[in-house]
Amino acid sequence: MTAKSHEKELERLKNLQQKALMGGGEKSVDRHHAAGKLTARERLGMLFDADSFVELNDLAESQCMEFGMEKRKVPGDGVVIGYGNVDGRLVFAYAQDVTVLGGSVGTIHGRKICRIMDEALKVKAPVVGLFDSGGGRLHEGFFASKGVAGMFFRNTAASGVIPQISCIMGPCAGVSVYSPALTDFIVMIEKQSQMVITGPKVIHDVTGEKVTLEELGGADIHSRITGQAHFVAQSEEQSISLIRYLLSFLPENHEQVPPAFPCDDDAARENPTLTDIVPADFKKAYDMHKVVKEIVDNHAFLEVLPEFARNIITGFARMDGNTVGIVANQPQVMAGCLDYQSADKAARFIRFCDCFNIPLVNLVDVPGYFPGVKQEYAGIIRHGAKMLYAYAEATVPKITLALRKEYGGAVMAMCCAGMGVDLMMAWPVAQLVVLDTNAAINIIYRKEIQEADNPKDFKDKKIQEYNFRYSNPFHAASNMLVDRIIAPSETRSQIIKGLAMLKNKKRPAPFRRHGNIPL
Repeated sequence: MTAKSHEKELERLKNLQQKALMGGGEKSVDRHHAAGKLTARERLGMLFDADSFVELNDLAESQCMEFGMEKRKVPGDGVVIGYGNVDGRLVFAYAQDVTVLGGSVGTIHGRKICRIMDEALKVKAPVVGLFDSGGGRLHEGFFASKGVAGMFFRNTAASGVIPQISCIMGPCAGVSVYSPALTDFIVMIEKQSQMVITGPKVIHDVTGEKVTLEELGGADIHSRITGQAHFVAQSEEQSISLIRYLLSFLPENHEQVPPAFPCDDDAARENPTLTDIVPADFKKAYDMHKVVKEIVDNHAFLEVLPEFARNIITGFARMDGNTVGIVANQPQVMAGCLDYQSADKAARFIRFCDCFNIPLVNLVDVPGYFPGVKQEYAGIIRHGAKMLYAYAEATVPKITLALRKEYGGAVMAMCCAGMGVDLMMAWPVAQLVVLDTNAAINIIYRKEIQEADNPKDFKDKKIQEYNFRYSNPFHAASNMLVDRIIAPSETRSQIIKGLAMLKNKKRPAPFRRHGNIPL
């Protein structure tokens, strides 16, 4: 080939690459920017370390020749795929380009996403999807279905093997919401991103209900009510920053452990403020967030689903520089009782941590399951069983600390002795019992109380006796149901020592395909 022909082909390549870079064209990009949004490539540029992103299949384009599509071909076909480094670690990603045919998922579009997911699975590295799509491309009919189905298939194949994170960057509908739903975490942007299966117009046509897109599937709805948005950001920039931060807690795959960081927070740091934060009077509520932030490294805690099922707290932190998953009851909400939504929230988080070698630290102050007809009809038995299943199935290090109340069936749901806990600890004021002492005495001595000359004095005496004999951690410790009773001030140091002891805990080889969690 002559030098001249080299120049000709290089010019052709340059022109095609420039066309791909422009996506839907200058006017479409300008409209996108005018709406305060970044392009797909700009988003990826923020996600990856400088000059590390390598784009693949940038010249792939739709092969559809129907409905005038032969005149609307754009190199890249509305999605940018590739790989690069995030804080020096390999990550794969795809970003839908809404300036090209509304980011709709056509045949090539779907194949590109499947292709990058395949690469991520081959080398076992995390994959991030930036979604901005109206759904399937109608112009290509059923041909696009294989790519769409292939995305779902790969999401499932990757589950528990590599971390998968989705960010909803704009309105997404139909097929463009099921793939995110199959990933580990979903980030949404307030007032900018929405997720729906059917839009407001279709709903109105079919059911007569009037609702806006934001009311139907905005970030507020999915973070508070449906529990499908794990994180909500205020801007695209914040959403990308959050994804990078989240990745820092996670390993690259199920065979690795999360990265460890140098820690300048003393592992032996005492926690004298915990006795001020947590009242000894069980009737007084407090904010468990303050407990969590007091004991973790540098008081830094990344909460998962902070607005959904707020009676339980889940999230990531570091202790002595190592990632831990925190599961904690929240006495400020529903007195810390478990319900069907909090059980779902906790169970999924526990299973994620177990997938990716993240030790679990459980902070317990739970009076039981929340009572009521609504809870029973909502299937609290089935939902509560998910949490039991998740803890029993988990083979990562599991440390549980009882702060105050640990009553009834909720004891098992928060991972106690018998549920495979590796280290069970308690504060001296904790009560580990089947039932609150007052309620227990009312049942045990019901007849005697009624017949007593002074029922109140008789009952008070029996309560004192029961508290001394049973409603305390010392009785549990005497029966080896508690391994250590610790002072609140040594909470951080004792948990870190326990985690260090369990660092080399081995995961048993699986002896079955998988269990059947009560979904």
